Amino acid sequence: MNAQILSDRELLNLYLQGDKSAISTLIEKYNRRVRDYIRMMVKDADVSDDIAQETFIKAVSVIDAGRYIDNGKFLSWVLRIAHNKALDYFRAQKSNQKVSESSAGYNVLGTMKYAEKTVEDNMISEQIDSDVRALVELLPDEQREVVLLRYYSDLSFKEIAEQTGVSINTALGRMRYALINLRKMIKEKNLLLC
Repeated sequence: MNAQILSDRELLNLYLQGDKSAISTLIEKYNRRVRDYIRMMVKDADVSDDIAQETFIKAVSVIDAGRYIDNGKFLSWVLRIAHNKALDYFRAQKSNQKVSESSAGYNVLGTMKYAEKTVEDNMISEQIDSDVRALVELLPDEQREVVLLRYYSDLSFKEIAEQTGVSINTALGRMRYALINLRKMIKEKNLLLC
């Protein structure tokens, strides 16, 4: 069967009618493009081959379940699956990374949490708290409200969204802009917060 002659839609219809070789032809048609796309993201040929395989397995299972809606953009759909699979890979990598104290450069006996705070440490901490609070007061009302609810009232973003009557994404966006503005003010005022 020649993939150049048959369109994606025709190959899908043949597959759905029982011609198992049609799906193989469709996969072969886009295999290289999908692998190259994934390889651009993960920078590892073996990993990209694995993710590409997972991508096509997912695509075929969606088609078999009758959930694929053919809108003439099969490649775009498969690339979206590949993108999501690559993101899943990165999330898994991130959660598998464990940092030991020695690899992070910390000495268990030398950390501050085991030492008693001195009067100087307390004064510095109070000054930093005071400086940060003063900067928070300079934020626009909506951003200040989210920061106060999150850091001073210890509410989750879901609780903040409910309390302020906005979506979680809006609450997260306000926090993001608040942090950007705080960093900008810290830099402008040459504050040292450590």
